[in-house]
Amino acid sequence: MPSAIIPVFYAISDDFAPYAAVSIKSLTSNADSNDHYQVIILHQGLSDQTKTSLSALSTPNVEVRFKALTQSLSTIQNQHQNFLRADFFTLTIFYRLFIADMFPQFEKAIYIDSDTVIPGNLANLYELPLANNLIGAAPDHSIEHVPPMVDYITNALGLPANEYINSGVLLLNLTKLREEHFSQRFLKLLQTYQFDCIAPDQDYLNTMCHGRIRYLDEVWDAMPKDPQYAPVKNPQLIHYNLFYKPWYFDHIMYGHYFWQYADQTAYKNMLHQQLNDYTTAERNADRDKLTTLMTKAGQLPDTPTTFKKVAATGVPIRV
Repeated sequence: MPSAIIPVFYAISDDFAPYAAVSIKSLTSNADSNDHYQVIILHQGLSDQTKTSLSALSTPNVEVRFKALTQSLSTIQNQHQNFLRADFFTLTIFYRLFIADMFPQFEKAIYIDSDTVIPGNLANLYELPLANNLIGAAPDHSIEHVPPMVDYITNALGLPANEYINSGVLLLNLTKLREEHFSQRFLKLLQTYQFDCIAPDQDYLNTMCHGRIRYLDEVWDAMPKDPQYAPVKNPQLIHYNLFYKPWYFDHIMYGHYFWQYADQTAYKNMLHQQLNDYTTAERNADRDKLTTLMTKAGQLPDTPTTFKKVAATGVPIRV
């Protein structure tokens, strides 16, 4: 059993508060009463109403707290000004890469995207040993049958497609990330090359951490797939990645898990209304966005500056 606080990070705006509420509700519902969590919500400004609603999800063993990114990232920006001339907005895109620096009091932590539910006991994820690995994450099986993404991962990132991880659920070895000066290395790469990416922070994590990743079982990042593929049995954490959102689409894989917990939150009626109001045109637009993303993925390997091409010149990408 964990001997101290289990830190769990989310990062949201007001718009994502309803989904984060469902995720946190599922966490508290399945947490062992002997485990103690500190849920830290990273943000760039939340309304008092959002803070009140999310704080109300606290339980005797799960404390919900808030941390504004502005001050923390500004401090990092000042510390590393020799590496970075990017603006503050650029840093906020990569917030999860700075958790180790922003929270030196923690040795290990979990990061979770807000579009998730946790039907399992999250302490079981936290307890997994990382040894010398920088992160733990699950391979992104959603791209296995998408040729443009396989081409992008192989020929732009320079990685085996079956080892490409999804960064929506991360077990973070904060001690090792600090020891390796991960954020400084990242900032130097960002400033020098400014790679064009499909998923910027996810792609940097993949290329920099490759070789030092503990690959998690898919039960810890079970993502909806098209109906012809089988769901994961006994999922412990479900991630409604990309456009597979149960508050926009009916009858998606694992959708019933979401509503089980959504119906226990203050956002219940709003979420059901959101599903009812979402139009066919909006759903088609979501599908079109995915098509556009795949077109970009197919083009990026041919651009002049890719992770694979830079690594081939001898520049160290991996930590």
